[in-house]
Amino acid sequence: MINFIVGLGNPGSEYQKTRHNAGFLLLDQLADREGVRFAYESRFKADVAKCVLDKVPVYLIKPQTFMNKSGLSVSAFASYYDIAVDQILVVHDELDLEAGVVRIKKDGGHGGHNGLRDIIQQLGSKVFNRLRIGIGHPGDRNKVTQYVLKAPPKQDADLIQSAMDRALHEIPLLCQGEIEKAMRNLHSD
Repeated sequence: MINFIVGLGNPGSEYQKTRHNAGFLLLDQLADREGVRFAYESRFKADVAKCVLDKVPVYLIKPQTFMNKSGLSVSAFASYYDIAVDQILVVHDELDLEAGVVRIKKDGGHGGHNGLRDIIQQLGSKVFNRLRIGIGHPGDRNKVTQYVLKAPPKQDADLIQSAMDRALHEIPLLCQGEIEKAMRNLHSD
């Protein structure tokens, strides 16, 4: 069962529609759909909301620490509420997937993603679940920082939104612990 969904992104209006903020965008859409609002909680350095998805109480958090320090919020929250690492779902942008592709991953390394790197370091574990939103790759690793911190062109933005729509449809299944079923649904697209 998933009780804790983390959306990764950077705080501030200048980052709001960037590729790197796919996690924030998805959680904002989930909160809107469920009729809940985020409120800042200083002890976690995060915006936090709570909702019920298919009878499962779920915390939504958006760390306000900037991407490379996301683990501070995740670790503090998981520790405070005694949430097991395998009950965490981290929603993040994924360079290694084309725009419009969405995948679930049960555990693994950080793949160069600084937000994931910090979460792994702070939790001392990499066995949390991930919802990977494809944003595509600029083709040159020297252009990655500039690429992720810019808004995508309309065609890519539409593809990313389509991926998020499919992901939002599967989140209740994930929260019920039906990870394999949600994975089959998303990975067959």
